[in-house]
Amino acid sequence: MTPAPTIDLERARRETPGTAAVNHLNNAGAALMPRPVLQAVQDHLAREAEIGGYEAADAVEAALETGVYQSIASLINAAPAEVAVIENATRAWDMAFYGVRLQPGDRILTAEAEYSSNVIAFFHQAQRRGAVVETVPSDETGQIDLKALGRALDVKKRKGRVGLVAVTHIPTNGGLVNPAVAIGKLARAAGVPYLLDACQSVGQMPVDVVEIGCDMLSATGRKFLRGPRGTGFLFVRQDFLDSIDPPFLDNHAATWVAPHRYALRPDARRFENWESFIAGKLGLKAAVDYALGWGLEPIHARTCGLAQRMRDGLATIPGARVLDIGREKCGIVSFALKSQPAEAVQQALAAARINVSTSTVFGTRWDMERRGIDKLVRASPHYYNSEEEVDAMVEAVGRL
Repeated sequence: MTPAPTIDLERARRETPGTAAVNHLNNAGAALMPRPVLQAVQDHLAREAEIGGYEAADAVEAALETGVYQSIASLINAAPAEVAVIENATRAWDMAFYGVRLQPGDRILTAEAEYSSNVIAFFHQAQRRGAVVETVPSDETGQIDLKALGRALDVKKRKGRVGLVAVTHIPTNGGLVNPAVAIGKLARAAGVPYLLDACQSVGQMPVDVVEIGCDMLSATGRKFLRGPRGTGFLFVRQDFLDSIDPPFLDNHAATWVAPHRYALRPDARRFENWESFIAGKLGLKAAVDYALGWGLEPIHARTCGLAQRMRDGLATIPGARVLDIGREKCGIVSFALKSQPAEAVQQALAAARINVSTSTVFGTRWDMERRGIDKLVRASPHYYNSEEEVDAMVEAVGRL
């Protein structure tokens, strides 16, 4: 049997300049860019400064037209025509969600650990379109309850048409991985559109849109994918493209073909607009190619291993509570200290050049209120972090 590939930690750190300056355990916020990504962005910005923005874009047109979309398609097992490059994951998700043709009374099914930005959009469409937002409860592990979702989708039992299943793959807090593939099977069997927010999962683990069975998927560049900020992408399944309407159009998304008629692009790029961060797109491609070069399976294995090492270490500290839930856990570790508020922990660690973040009830209200949590500390290692960095963070928390 061929041994599973592993991460060359020395090389990963050598190619990540930021590791020399900080112990960065905030990859769920924004990861440290590797050198090839940084170089791709800087090179294009320098070219824009030298010859002009339009001219610099013309010089890389071939790389933009084919390479960027092909790389992203390879990452998620899609076709290039199913990919749109969007300025961030929120806007990518919005373009898909607001394009769904919801009718008055249509039910939007989502999970208890859904992210606040998405939930606000649900409420917005409920107000505008008369849709109904329905929260599927969590099971005993903390992930979405698949039996409850099945009942909500059951044609014979449900009250009102289900217009959309929209779930976050990895919520912003809690460390859990929702069962995206199982959700997809239920949604397909019921004939209901399925939108997956993969903001925290793309770049952290293998994500296969065919296996998952989602109709739409949104992701960011800045988190575990290690791309530049201000980049993201949207996947829309080819045979689902004409089932949703882009919330707005311009002369990139469509063509003015007659005095009173336009024609949409035939691909997912109908969800883009003309102006874009060209250097960011090239950086996003570099980030995708870099992740593919390591392999998502080794990245996932190492990231989850470091996260579990952190959980085990924190569990030994008197007064510390690890707050992760779910049957499957990921590279996000959430915890709280009895003796210190979350912000104080973050600030104390920052003083020791250890980066973590905090999460509050405003981010995932349904989940955190159900668990009686107001604020927590969120730490998120990645494959380029060392075991020594994880241990240093645990020791620093212990000293608090």
